[in-house]
Amino acid sequence: MKRKILVVEDQDDIASLIALNLESLNFETTKALNGTEGWKLASDGIYDLIVLDIMLPGMDGLEICKQLRARNNYTPILMLTAKKSEADRVVRLEVGADDYLTKPFSVRELQARVKALLRRVDFLTANDDRSEDELHFSDLTIKKSKHEVTVGERPLQLTAKEFDLLLYLALHPGKVFTREQLLNAVWGYQHNGYEHTVNSHINRLRAKLEIDPNKPKYVLTVWGVGYKFYDH
Repeated sequence: MKRKILVVEDQDDIASLIALNLESLNFETTKALNGTEGWKLASDGIYDLIVLDIMLPGMDGLEICKQLRARNNYTPILMLTAKKSEADRVVRLEVGADDYLTKPFSVRELQARVKALLRRVDFLTANDDRSEDELHFSDLTIKKSKHEVTVGERPLQLTAKEFDLLLYLALHPGKVFTREQLLNAVWGYQHNGYEHTVNSHINRLRAKLEIDPNKPKYVLTVWGVGYKFYDH
């Protein structure tokens, strides 16, 4: 079956260009030319990826992204933006977007980002040496398909990125990852210079996961290198 991609972009010529070049990779595309229509399609439909412009009439892209994540919709989101400041870029990663492209962008860059995001999803959901849907570590349970995490009887309210980060680490217990490796694996593309994003997510994840975040049991710091997951 063809993978389905929703393109939410208010400039019809850009939306058509994106759709045309994604269809050339054998994807099926649906276009929305405003935020209201994009939100309805994204929230009601099932897509493998959403290409989402920031500046949209009706409902902007950041709000669409936040609302989807609040509804536990974890469809990968590639955001499009004309703004170039570092603060704007970090915000887009923090609200639950998986990657971003700054306009103007090349067709090859667009195609590469889309393929990279879909490869990351394939990796996180693939049958590997931990093919079972539930992972168990002491009193921690991770349910991959439901994006649910519990410690004992306590459910954790994790963001999409916090869940992906925890799952990636849990799939490789005891293996040490640098911040750059985690950034590339979990955020789906090269974001050189944004390693502090990993730090902030680790800190928030520990605050929700650990009994004592200053003495973590599951997400451990390897000083001078990076992080690893519980390996008892």
